[in-house]
Amino acid sequence: MQLLHIDSSVLGTHSASRALSAEIVARQVALHPDIQVTYRDLAADAALHLSPAHLAAWQGGPVQDSVLGLDLAKGGVYLEELFAADIIAIGAPMYNFSIPSQLKAWIDRVVVAGKTFRYGANGAEGLLKNKKLFIASSRGSVYAPGSPAAALEHHESYLTGVLSFIGLTDVTIVRAEGLALGTEAKEAAMLKARENIAAMAA
Repeated sequence: MQLLHIDSSVLGTHSASRALSAEIVARQVALHPDIQVTYRDLAADAALHLSPAHLAAWQGGPVQDSVLGLDLAKGGVYLEELFAADIIAIGAPMYNFSIPSQLKAWIDRVVVAGKTFRYGANGAEGLLKNKKLFIASSRGSVYAPGSPAAALEHHESYLTGVLSFIGLTDVTIVRAEGLALGTEAKEAAMLKARENIAAMAA
């Protein structure tokens, strides 16, 4: 089995999503001792954002810029890693009501028509099958349905929506929110998230 572990927080050792994604991976390794883990730190090694040069290259234009060439190759590796994975664990903090731009850049390389989805007579079809997705979600305030700030939540809803579009529909979210609402609230949220991870079954 293969596990793809992705982090996107820029907070390093202070990141709640990194802590939780690492614990999700540790739990999966305990459940599947022979699993092989591939790690991607998108904050440390981000892909470039899409540009006209990317689109030209994808349409068969010449690649004369070495930086662009390396970035296109990186996008190809992202796809290979995603296809190879049986389990994907993504650390995804909320930044300004959505996901980090580094994670969005990764999404822009793996949501590709003809590779991870296709259009048919019945509309779009995701091509990634039989994979488990775990999302370590961290948020400073509370955005769960029914909360006063729920209308500002474009974080988990976007991430689960776009990844289900390419076939990743078996999703478990481990959420720690209200992290900026004081020490007690943060500790309670992290404890609940860790309990959810510990309760994961194979």
